[in-house]
Amino acid sequence: MSDKIRLMLVDDQRLMRDGMRTLLELEPDLEVVTEAGNGLEAISHYLEHQPDVVLMDIQMPEMDGVAATRQLVAEHPEALIIILTTFDDDLYIFEGLRAGALGYLLKDVSGKELAEAIRTVHGGGALIEPSVARKMVAEFARLPNNQGEQGELLGPLSEREMEILRMMAKGQTNREIAQRLYLAEGTVKNYVSAILNKIGARDRTQAALMAQKLGLL
Repeated sequence: MSDKIRLMLVDDQRLMRDGMRTLLELEPDLEVVTEAGNGLEAISHYLEHQPDVVLMDIQMPEMDGVAATRQLVAEHPEALIIILTTFDDDLYIFEGLRAGALGYLLKDVSGKELAEAIRTVHGGGALIEPSVARKMVAEFARLPNNQGEQGELLGPLSEREMEILRMMAKGQTNREIAQRLYLAEGTVKNYVSAILNKIGARDRTQAALMAQKLGLL
């Protein structure tokens, strides 16, 4: 079995896919196993190839990246999707993340930055382009408590859970947290699940935003 992270590239521009493939396969731990030119193809190819991480464009014919992300996450909750786009538009950002993407990067990132983003998401983290993250925090801060998805904690967080939450908010993966706190990676995974349940978040990115809204960070 290969130890490489298996990738699917989804973009309607073949030249863009070719360029990404060339850059990513320079990394010894990354392998592009399939490509798709629109959201419908992505859903079909995901089932066939079971990639570890999906790089998803937004604007595509037949089915756009937001709709494809939403359907993939609904049908395959384990799907790890990074939206990679030229659009730094608020609507696309929020819709993409609400759909279940764990990363949102602009296409002007370097090959090394993209590779690190893939490793972060594959390792259990989330990664958002800094300019995009600022917009997300600003938008979330404007929401009244009764319009957020969670206005209060569903249960108190222990001191250890708070420590792990702060590390999650910094983008650290389960493995990095485990190494830092001298815990088993499976133990950290259990803590993360408990934190998500108590905050009422579906993923690490949403947990960090909700924690900030609740004044926990």
